[in-house]
Amino acid sequence: MALSFRICSSPLICRATLSNGDNGRNHHAIDAAFIRRAADLAEMSAGLTSPHPNFGCVIATSSGKVAGEGYLYAQGTKPAEALAVEAAGEFSRGSTAYLNMEPGDCHGDHTAVSALVQAGIDRVVVGIRHPLQHLRGSAIRELRSQGIEVNVLGEDFESKVLEEARKSCLLVNAPLIHRACSRVPFSVLKYAMTLDGKIAASSGHAAWISSKLSRTRVFELRGGSDAVIVGGNTVRQDDPRLTARHGQGHTPTRIVMTQSLDLPEKANLWDVAEVSTIVVTQRGARKSFQKFLASKGVEVVEFDMLNPREVMEYFHLRGYLSILWECGGTLAASAISSSVIHKVVAFVAPKIIGGSKAPSPVGDLGMVEMTQALNLIDVCYEQVGPDMLVSGFLQPIPDLLPVIPSEDATVEIDPSVDPFEPSIIFFYKTWDLYGSFSNFSPHPIRMPCGGENDDYMTWSSVEHYYQANKFVGVENPMAHDCVEKIRTARSPEEAALIGRSTLRQKPELVRNDWEDVKIEVMYKALKCKFSTYPHLKSILLSTVGSVLVEASPHDLFWGGGREGEGLNYLGRLLMQLRSEYLGESSVSAENTSSA
Repeated sequence: MALSFRICSSPLICRATLSNGDNGRNHHAIDAAFIRRAADLAEMSAGLTSPHPNFGCVIATSSGKVAGEGYLYAQGTKPAEALAVEAAGEFSRGSTAYLNMEPGDCHGDHTAVSALVQAGIDRVVVGIRHPLQHLRGSAIRELRSQGIEVNVLGEDFESKVLEEARKSCLLVNAPLIHRACSRVPFSVLKYAMTLDGKIAASSGHAAWISSKLSRTRVFELRGGSDAVIVGGNTVRQDDPRLTARHGQGHTPTRIVMTQSLDLPEKANLWDVAEVSTIVVTQRGARKSFQKFLASKGVEVVEFDMLNPREVMEYFHLRGYLSILWECGGTLAASAISSSVIHKVVAFVAPKIIGGSKAPSPVGDLGMVEMTQALNLIDVCYEQVGPDMLVSGFLQPIPDLLPVIPSEDATVEIDPSVDPFEPSIIFFYKTWDLYGSFSNFSPHPIRMPCGGENDDYMTWSSVEHYYQANKFVGVENPMAHDCVEKIRTARSPEEAALIGRSTLRQKPELVRNDWEDVKIEVMYKALKCKFSTYPHLKSILLSTVGSVLVEASPHDLFWGGGREGEGLNYLGRLLMQLRSEYLGESSVSAENTSSA
């Protein structure tokens, strides 16, 4: 069964082509095919980098041939539109660009729109508007102001075939849309069960219910998620690793949710050499064990009221887009009752295990009649080896027509900004309102490497430059190789991963004075970025009178921390740079007055 979404109950009308008959329908079919292709492209980085807004772009000539394609690889990398234009070359002029979503990966960055305009694109077809309010509609207005025809599916024209194409655009960015509307990350409940509905034998043994092919699909699901969450019982019974096991690319954070913190001292999840683990628990639970976990490098977060809703709202604040739940029935039932589960993915194996005490995938929901059962919508069935994969949504993807988010129901990407303290400006992810302040933002800089060879080099982001400088000047071939790997990393996220893991695993490669110079290194890189891009400098100066806080709740050096306990050095450096620019402006004004 094909996926389908009930987006709009009003009759479908082909407003733009009512008089064009078959010719109009043919144009709609062509537009729909290219929009679906753009949505497919947008998914191509899944599992390679942390979840981020998914953008794909197809450049098609007037004869209907594909001239170029591109997709956003990660936050802070070259936009899909720029990559597609580069691939199309001279064939871009007079062609149509098909985008699954309105451009807008970083506020204040106009690379995507500029690429389309400068390439001579005549027409742009957009699947959906950007779901984040501070980006919504701005790129469309800018393109139209440049004389480019822009059509948005569902607004400028409608038809059955275009509706289906638009659904594919909603699906590929479902995590971003849900996040923008609901204050929680997009959550998927995944489980494998026997034909008689058991997720383990009565003894608790569960390896393996599903086939190897199904387990491979689970690894792919993990790789496409920011985090994987389990309960304490899963840790005690199964001792999982919760890795993506593809050997490269993105590995999700592991989260353990436990009221009592009754967990074993030996567990695979306490090995954080390659990927972090976060344990969320009730405030005051087993303080001695909390210290033990901290000694292992495991982060512990306490809650006054530990429940799935509170936990998901917290991880929303940490910038998470997508979370995979691989928990047992008790926690699954609690998550469903808290309305934080959006989609269910179930692998059903052709096996029968029996057992009156054998656990089922979902515990007690308090329902006593079949009429109370929760019905999945947009259900899909797929054969995976001997197993049947059944998936569907418990909550529909929110409708983007006519406005999302609405003016009085907006939840911005960084809701930690207190509306009663407008003098504080928070930033974190590149798609935040002030995301261009991030060291991960997509703004290349030219800076000397800092070693014996002071030749200027292009760094894809401030983060690339910062991470590489950890190993500059160290007389060791491995350090030299590390610098080059960081410089050529495809995304800031990957540059950070290389730098952090190398520092942790091979500290002998780190320059001796790193702790003394790292603030200066970051400041020089930030100054280069804001001096190189005048529009970023203007955004920074527009914040005069406001305190700038990097809203990372876990980086207590560069960020502000969860409750303001962080040192917030990134925010401090930006305010220092802002003051420097203001001083220069004052001196310039005085000189002009004197003249």
